[in-house]
Amino acid sequence: MKRIALFPGTFDPITIGHVNIIERGLSLFDEIVIGIGHNANKSTLFELEQRLAWINKIFEKNDHVRCDVYEGLTVDFCKKIDAHYIIRGLRNMADFDYEKNIAQMNKIVYPNVETAFMMCDPAFTPISSSIVRDLIRNNGDASAFLPKEVKW
Repeated sequence: MKRIALFPGTFDPITIGHVNIIERGLSLFDEIVIGIGHNANKSTLFELEQRLAWINKIFEKNDHVRCDVYEGLTVDFCKKIDAHYIIRGLRNMADFDYEKNIAQMNKIVYPNVETAFMMCDPAFTPISSSIVRDLIRNNGDASAFLPKEVKW
């Protein structure tokens, strides 16, 4: 069976930390689907089409990574794409506490999915899309935290 993993998020914008998790995840999974989901609790800075274009450009030469958009439950999207794994990147214990609860609920709702937690490389610990968005909104230079393909 092909090991397909979903890496869900809003990716507003995708950061070098996200890319690091995806690249490292490729050693564990046959295919990674980057799922841009709609989170009603988050207001986005960049349009969906822009985020999708950036991700497609970043991974255009990698046949084991693709990007798609979804609404609704993440586990329902897992069923749709035949993913039995969800990848979540962790920077700290607060991330773990938050993600653990979601992973446990996902397991109850869809027992055929496993969540794989990956600790981010130490160099990426301080990077979050929220902080990057704040930098951009306030005319700061966020380029050190973003893949070269991400231009705004």
